[in-house]
Amino acid sequence: MIKAFLLIPVLFLLGAAAGGAKPPSAASPSYADLLAGSTASDWRALDPENTLYVELPAGRVIIELNPAFAPAHVQNIKALAREKYWDGLAIVRVQDNYVVQWADPNSENPAKKRKITGAKPTLAAEFQRRSGPDVTFTELPDKDTYAARTGFANGFAVAKDVKGQTLWPVHCYGAVGAGRDNSPDSGGGTELYAVIGHSPRHLDRNVTLVGRVVQGIELFSSLPRGTGKMGFFATPAQNITLKSVRLAADLPAKERTELETLRTDTPLFKKLIEARRNRVEEWFLYKAGKLEVCNMPVAVRAKASAP
Repeated sequence: MIKAFLLIPVLFLLGAAAGGAKPPSAASPSYADLLAGSTASDWRALDPENTLYVELPAGRVIIELNPAFAPAHVQNIKALAREKYWDGLAIVRVQDNYVVQWADPNSENPAKKRKITGAKPTLAAEFQRRSGPDVTFTELPDKDTYAARTGFANGFAVAKDVKGQTLWPVHCYGAVGAGRDNSPDSGGGTELYAVIGHSPRHLDRNVTLVGRVVQGIELFSSLPRGTGKMGFFATPAQNITLKSVRLAADLPAKERTELETLRTDTPLFKKLIEARRNRVEEWFLYKAGKLEVCNMPVAVRAKASAP
């Protein structure tokens, strides 16, 4: 059965702290200025082994997978891609201001549903994880509605509990998750969704988030909306066929899209946060002095050529 989880309707930066902190002067560097002055050490190349290409009729959507937070799901998604599970399946749901979801349209028909050969149909939930040395957390200074603390880890928007012992990725625009039924262990990655609307943070720690769209989100967000319940397409003819889903590592180098993303564990990224909290561009008359985690871009660009 297609997991019709209640989803109702892959980049971000900051400035001077609220609560009495002195706002930046007009001479303070903007986000764009800081980005222009970045060095090679401020960026990291996407790992081809954790980069997923979703090929649509309109072009390529690129997803960075997040094995640090959902190792079993990421491994299963790789197995599904390598057995070409999604090839010829479809986007079955486009809910306005919420999500795009792709799955097997025949998942409820035992005679027609796509067979899984090497991957697993379901997995134990991976909603959150313990803090550890493999994750560097860059914290935002501002209060969040849904979590005691928010920030970034390994390029992904994340939250922490008040004691800092537990972390979980959060549902920002472009986040990619694994659909499930009512049981927390009923997902596994065969049905995936991407957020295309206002950040549905109420889903945090209710769905396993497996990655983020880093390029091509407009190919998802511009799709025609489904007119059925929860944005599902009303007829099979409306489904949008997936041409293929592949890992970048499995394609020849000439067929890859080489990208790099900002590191979120650097002094530059902290400056970018402050530049985003108080916008110094001439157009801005009011300095917010605050930043919400889903409003902080993590820039992505074409990979710089070696000198």
